[in-house]
Amino acid sequence: MNVEIINIGDELLIGQVINTNASWMAAQLNLSGFRVYQVTITNDFRGHILEALAEAERRAEVVLISGGIGPTKDDLTKQTLCEFFNTRLVFNEEAYRDVEALFARRGYPVTELNHQQAELPENCTGIPNKLGTARGMWFEKDRPGGGKTIFVSMPGVPFEMKAMMTDHIIPRLKQVFKTPFIYHKTVLTQGVGESFLAAQIEAWENSLPSGVRLAYLPQPGMVRLRLSGEGADEEIVRRQVDAEVSKLQTLIPEHIFGYDDETLELIVGRQLLEKQATLATAESCTGGAIAQMITGIPGCSAWYKGSVVAYANEIKEHILGISAETIEKYGAVSKQVVMEMAVSARTKFRVDYAIATSGIAGPDGGSPEKPVGTTWIAIASPGEVFAMQYLFGDNRERNIRRTSLQALNLLRKKISLAL
Repeated sequence: MNVEIINIGDELLIGQVINTNASWMAAQLNLSGFRVYQVTITNDFRGHILEALAEAERRAEVVLISGGIGPTKDDLTKQTLCEFFNTRLVFNEEAYRDVEALFARRGYPVTELNHQQAELPENCTGIPNKLGTARGMWFEKDRPGGGKTIFVSMPGVPFEMKAMMTDHIIPRLKQVFKTPFIYHKTVLTQGVGESFLAAQIEAWENSLPSGVRLAYLPQPGMVRLRLSGEGADEEIVRRQVDAEVSKLQTLIPEHIFGYDDETLELIVGRQLLEKQATLATAESCTGGAIAQMITGIPGCSAWYKGSVVAYANEIKEHILGISAETIEKYGAVSKQVVMEMAVSARTKFRVDYAIATSGIAGPDGGSPEKPVGTTWIAIASPGEVFAMQYLFGDNRERNIRRTSLQALNLLRKKISLAL
């Protein structure tokens, strides 16, 4: 059973607004056992919307539409749906009472434009919208070969659409269709590229049972391996997928740092709490990116004490106390300097662990001896300090992200040995 999502709005096509509605809708549908076959974006033009609806009808049993049902003149979806379903707009008393109640709560009178929000296509079933004025619309249309295609139109405003999907649309779709159980388990890896990882697990991947699928989801600094299974029996599906995850754990334990929605900074935080230890950072090339990742975690103040963004050499010297002679002899991007940065941060912040980074993020600033992407990461811990060199490439944004993740993973591994 296929579902197609149609998102309507010029703003989506000119890049003014990111289409977060589609990704959220697809995720919720997948969790409920519905397979999203296609996502289509159309502009606010009657002909384009009609064309998208007709094409979706040929491909999908369920078509979910968001956008274009507001009160202004550029919102054409209701009128276009009337044309597609050969019907007309009629005034809906129940919808109008909801509009009145909403405006009363906000202390405003109902305007003529919002009065029109109570007009719905005659042959649709209205879907309540407690957060806005635009009701959802549920249509059913006979398919040429038998059966029906369900069309559901929703507001494009994300919080209105999400409430409507969660409270009304998905529960009703599950009453109409019997869906399989779908189970995803995502294995998170760091420190190895997609192609190298694929080579390491090739034999395992080739022997996956027919009911389990693998997807590689790479991003700068990490690769997610998503295993998916589906079937009628939830217990069997979970057991089958989890068994394959266990095999991966024995194949590539050195690359796996977590699962599903976990993050490196969250995992490191748990480790530090368990050990009752603390952390500080001294960042040069990452410019505070590691600190930002960490401070996004609620409660991190229990284990994270602070950071020095020592971008300029004088800050390395005057704040962290790195000797000018060391910088002059080895350069700011060097094993010697980054190790001194880590030791200084650990001492000055009086913490158990410290991370330090120094590198050439790019796109310029490199040399034949130290090309763009050259990066040093140091970890200082009780009784030890060590540093690792990496060459990450010539993209500044990716270099910062990869350095931040690599640094956190080095720390995770170091703490794991001590636990």
